[in-house]
Amino acid sequence: MGTIGIPVKLIHEAVGHVITVELKGGAAYRGTLYDAEDNFNIAMKDITVTAPDGKQSHLENVYIRGNMLRFIIVPDMLQQAPMFKRIGPNAMKGRGIGSARGRATVLRAQARRGRGGSSNTSSGGASGSRPPIRR
Repeated sequence: MGTIGIPVKLIHEAVGHVITVELKGGAAYRGTLYDAEDNFNIAMKDITVTAPDGKQSHLENVYIRGNMLRFIIVPDMLQQAPMFKRIGPNAMKGRGIGSARGRATVLRAQARRGRGGSSNTSSGGASGSRPPIRR
């Protein structure tokens, strides 16, 4: 699989904090998040449940399947989480971030600068041969 997305990282950062969750059915759960999975299954404790009709009740523990969630409200203090810090322009230097470095991109850049020539010229080389790529 690929990398973990920001929403998944955010829900893991929210473990131990009070969150509010609204379900697809309209019920709202507010309590302390104590476990979260990558598929958004969550476990909460000390929950106040507000039903769609406005009635409130209290639950000790609850486990909510991720596909039942409509949205999650996390504390504002998580805006300061390290994962939201901007990465400087030189932090990822040499790691392939930014402009592409594929063979086609290099050949187009060389053609724009007048290097390499086109393959249909009679100035040497077998047809279809490619100029060497300097790294």
